[in-house]
Amino acid sequence: MSSIPQSTPKTPSGWKSMLKRAWPTIRILLSIALLWKATSGIDWHTLLDSEIKMEPAWLIAAALAICSAFICGGLRWGFIMRSAGFQGSLKSYVALYFAGGLINQGLPSTLGGDSYRAITATHFTDSDKLSSTKELDEELHHAVDLGHATPKLRLSFAMTLVDRLLGLAGNNLLGGIGLILGGATIATWGQDLGYAVMCIMILAGTIIALILAWPKTRELLQKLLDRLQMNNAMPGIQLAFSWPMNIAQALFGVAIHSCIILAFSFCLRAYGAEAPISSLMIGLPALSLLLMLPISISGWGLREATLSSVLALWGVNPSLTVLASISYGAITVLSVLPGAYFLLKRK
Repeated sequence: MSSIPQSTPKTPSGWKSMLKRAWPTIRILLSIALLWKATSGIDWHTLLDSEIKMEPAWLIAAALAICSAFICGGLRWGFIMRSAGFQGSLKSYVALYFAGGLINQGLPSTLGGDSYRAITATHFTDSDKLSSTKELDEELHHAVDLGHATPKLRLSFAMTLVDRLLGLAGNNLLGGIGLILGGATIATWGQDLGYAVMCIMILAGTIIALILAWPKTRELLQKLLDRLQMNNAMPGIQLAFSWPMNIAQALFGVAIHSCIILAFSFCLRAYGAEAPISSLMIGLPALSLLLMLPISISGWGLREATLSSVLALWGVNPSLTVLASISYGAITVLSVLPGAYFLLKRK
């Protein structure tokens, strides 16, 4: 299958084009404003006079936890892509996952990390190299119009979306468990909300598994995929959502997000602060949902403002939360730097 787009998407005009050009600057300004808001209440003199002893070992542990989350996420995405017929080794998919994570940290690019890895993955060969590098560069520097994209590129985006949905499921399950354990601290209905989230996630997973298990609905789904020219998508969908793989995927998704929670907990410990695990199981999944909104650069500012407010309900010093959050953001950038090797290697 050729990976050259069949037609050139229309160029946006007028105010839409202006907004598109200005949006990166707006996001930077919003991040700065949110970060200023989160740090404006900190009495730095009092904080420095308190002689906080930072323990670097906890920050190293946080880096290891974040790297583990990225490696596991890359492996999951690699298995899904290979089940759909894409080439390349799992090691290459993990490397590409790190590269996408680095792009998401705010590197100058017209594409998000997910788009970058979805497009690049279509060029993997049996020998674990990238084919048609000139065509790849062309695709990466133009907006993607999935309505006119090749079947192979459309399939790659679909499998990347499946991976994202599994990540969202793991995030929501962990958040639901956190609300059940500690939701009463937020509000009287907090625990009930946790049960509701769990019921919705279990119900959704059960319905999808039944659709994939019943021959008639599976056949209808395959016809829909054929109509969308994504004939090979079914194995990837089954790997993600069919019974009993959906149970394994849910547990794996929860484990990946647990690594992120551990990482932030380690950052707090590095400054002598501690937060109940249930509070982090509520705060970080909620933050992940907020980060879907393109209102900041890689969560900077939004993360500090959100977590300092949430963890304060459990008596965690907001100043230390902000320090831990800034450290977490910096460690995340350092942890995905191996992705730079993939980016430079392609160049």
